[in-house]
Order: sequence, then C-alpha cells, then structure tokens
Amino acid sequence: MKSAIGIKIAAVAAIAALAGCTDLKPIQAQIDDLKSQVGRLSSDLAAHRADRTDANAAAAAAQQAAAAQATANQALSAAQAAQAGVNDLNEKVDRMFQRSVSK
Repeated sequence: MKSAIGIKIAAVAAIAALAGCTDLKPIQAQIDDLKSQVGRLSSDLAAHRADRTDANAAAAAAQQAAAAQATANQALSAAQAAQAGVNDLNEKVDRMFQRSVSK
C-alpha cells in the first residue's frame, strides 16, 4: 500500500518536473493529503489486526468450551451407566432379601 502511494508521489513529482512547473504548492498539498491518508490507513490496519486477534481469541475460547462440553457429556454418560448398574444391583439384593424372608 505504501509503495503504491510512493509511486503516485513520484509520478506526480516527475510530471511536475517535466512540465516545468515552478509552483510546487499544489503538489505539496497533494503529498500532504497522501501522507494523511497513509496515516489513516495505518490506523485502520492496526484496528483491523486487533479485531482479528480478538476474533481468534474468541474462536479459541469457543473451541475450548466445546471440548469441555464434550468431556462433561462423557462424564454424564459414565455416571448414568454407573447409576444404572447400582440400580440393577439394588434390585438383585432386594429380590435375594425377599426370597430369604419368604422362606
């Protein structure tokens, strides 16, 4: 981006020199305008880079949250399976107790 502006500045200066222009104030005003545009573009670029960094951080946090959710789902599944096993064991113990009491 800066090289394109530099080329424009050089072209304007070359045209002015070839045309024999003695009044450089309009060209200097254009150069000053171009410099201010470069400054604004540099600021905009820095802001966009910061936004991109923030977006990347948010995406990484979302990936971590998804991984944590997957782990929580696995833990829940294991807990439910364990509870089902305990319930089955309790039913067997109850049936055995009822058989021994009924004898």
